[in-house]
Amino acid sequence: MPRNSPLPVDPIAEAKRQWVAHGWTDAAAGMSAVTSIIRAQQLMFARIDAILRPFGLSFARFEMLRLLAFTRQGRMPMASAIARLQVHPTSVTNTVDRLVKDGLVLREPHPVDGRAAVLVLTDEGRELVERATEVLNAEVFEQPGLSADDTAELVRIIARFRKDAGDFTDPRPVPEPL
Repeated sequence: MPRNSPLPVDPIAEAKRQWVAHGWTDAAAGMSAVTSIIRAQQLMFARIDAILRPFGLSFARFEMLRLLAFTRQGRMPMASAIARLQVHPTSVTNTVDRLVKDGLVLREPHPVDGRAAVLVLTDEGRELVERATEVLNAEVFEQPGLSADDTAELVRIIARFRKDAGDFTDPRPVPEPL
C-alpha cells in the first residue's frame, strides 16, 4: 500500500543486509529480487484498485470483462477464459458469479458440451469495461512509473523468466502463404 511518507530505509535492502549477515549470501540477491517483485506488485495493484474502485470493479472483474470485450461477439467458453486468465478455476467462477449477479455478464449453456458454459458480455458490461479501460490506460498503463526504456527492459526480463518457468512457448512460425 502506498504510504503518506517514504520509509527512512529500504526494508528490502535491510533484509538483504540481514541475509548476508546471517550467512545466507548465496540467497540474498534472489531474496531481494523476489521480495522486490512482490512489493512492486502491491504498489501497482494499489494504483489499479484506486482507479477501478469507482467503477465497482476489482482487477479480476476488469480482466474478465476486458477479455470478453476483446472477442468478436463478446462471448467465450468458460474453459477458454480460465485458460487465458491463468488463475484457478474457482477464482474465475467466483468472479463470473459476481459479474452475472451485477448484470455485466450472462452465463449460457454451451451449444455442444452440456456440462460447459459460455460467458456473454452484456451491453452494460461492455460500456463499463470501455469506460474503466480509458481511465486505467490514462492513469496507470500510459504512466506505469517507469521510463519507456525501463518499462521495455522490465517486460523483456520478466518474459524471459516466465518463458524459462514454462509459462509460455514461442509461437511456431506461420507458413508463408501459397
